[in-house]
Amino acid sequence: MKIKYNSPVILTYSIFSICVLVFCTTDLVAAYFSSPANLSFSNPFFYLKLISYIFGHGSWSHLLGNLMIILLVGPLLEEKYRSGKLLEMVLITAIVTAVLNAVLFSTSLIGGSGIAFMLILLGSFSNIKSKEIPLTFILIALLFIGSEIVSTLKIDRISQFSHLAGGFIGAGYGFVRTGRR
Repeated sequence: MKIKYNSPVILTYSIFSICVLVFCTTDLVAAYFSSPANLSFSNPFFYLKLISYIFGHGSWSHLLGNLMIILLVGPLLEEKYRSGKLLEMVLITAIVTAVLNAVLFSTSLIGGSGIAFMLILLGSFSNIKSKEIPLTFILIALLFIGSEIVSTLKIDRISQFSHLAGGFIGAGYGFVRTGRR
């Protein structure tokens, strides 16, 4: 039996995120693996940071929490939507979340939580049929949105905004992709 690199987008993301945490200092992560805190279209690093922040994580628990979701749901979705489409979804989720965060807040994002929540809501569309909304999607959406709204009441360093943005983008992709069948 041989080992297969069965999910190139998800596995590459996971390996690169682990490497960033292992090999980069906190200062390097802050400089290159955090989202832009404001819009700066003339700065070339602005464009890099619109995507690179999803690879940076503040701790092993932060990374492992995201990877548990991403590695559980991601390969199934990559098989369903194919690597190119899933990569497109990841990149659009990262960019839209980073730009909205820069417009609405003056803080940076770090980590792949938005990607994880995009995958969760997208995954709830796995068995959707034309003109039907799965009850599992409604339950996941209610639990997800409810828990994120409750979490905003706590003072912590977690960006519930990125979770919500990723979840809404995943739900949107699920509706759009299902509508094209």
